[in-house]
Amino acid sequence: MIRGADGISACDTAEMPSPTQRALARVPARLRPFLVRHRRLVKFLLVGGSCFVLTTVVNLELKFTVLADKPVVALTVATVIGTVVSYVLNRRWAFRADGRQREALLFLLVSAVAIGINDMPLAISRYVLDLREPYIGHLDQELADFLSGMVVGTFVAMLFRFWAMQRWVFTRLAEPAPGLPALVGAAPPEPGYAAPEMPRDVP
Repeated sequence: MIRGADGISACDTAEMPSPTQRALARVPARLRPFLVRHRRLVKFLLVGGSCFVLTTVVNLELKFTVLADKPVVALTVATVIGTVVSYVLNRRWAFRADGRQREALLFLLVSAVAIGINDMPLAISRYVLDLREPYIGHLDQELADFLSGMVVGTFVAMLFRFWAMQRWVFTRLAEPAPGLPALVGAAPPEPGYAAPEMPRDVP
């Protein structure tokens, strides 16, 4: 058996549980089947939550500094940054897709539409409903901006992204690593998902 400099063989590495399997091992047993059955959606929501925090931070930083008078532009820039991070995490983890030459282009097209969807509620709030100064107070304006852009816009765009990505973007799946043992009792994979991930039995 060939071992590396750290003393771990390729076979040992193949048998190591993934981070997802280790996390699932800490989840109550009655919840594991649900999480495994909907693992792609759960991962997508975790990625989306992380990118939501990132987008919110960047958006507020831009909005209260260099783009104070351009809230829609600030939200657009923040959403683009969050989208780039989302692409990497979704491709490598949530959907575990095998890259294709046109995958990035399809992702950009879907993301461009999603950014427009994300911006639309904020634009309506600001320029159609006039929920901005001097028509309302500053605090009410900021609250309306957050609810319309970061809550409503992000939620609707997230639903569109999840549907469009599994429908058009991440459609070619990565091949499972050679030598991985079969997971006993694993739920059948969802259509369009690469491979199941189940926690190993813990004594």
